[in-house]
Amino acid sequence: MKKRVLAFAAAVGLVLTSSAFGGEPGWEGGIVRFGAERTKIRNMDILDRPYRLFHFYGNTVRRLHYRGHILPSLSDVSTVLWTPSLIP
Repeated sequence: MKKRVLAFAAAVGLVLTSSAFGGEPGWEGGIVRFGAERTKIRNMDILDRPYRLFHFYGNTVRRLHYRGHILPSLSDVSTVLWTPSLIP
């Protein structure tokens, strides 16, 4: 009984902590950034940067951190395919 209560408290703590720090970033269009926008993105932590098309390393790191796996979901693929502003 004691182990179950401890496991439940740990699970609730993880859920509350993850929502307190904000959610997973969304997809943004544009593969290459220039000027001040590029500097701004480079100064961000890799986990806070937006997902972008062809940015395999950063996208993989974010998926592993937020979702626990490295492969894109079907919703990621459909978002990229069906959102015209994401494709150059």
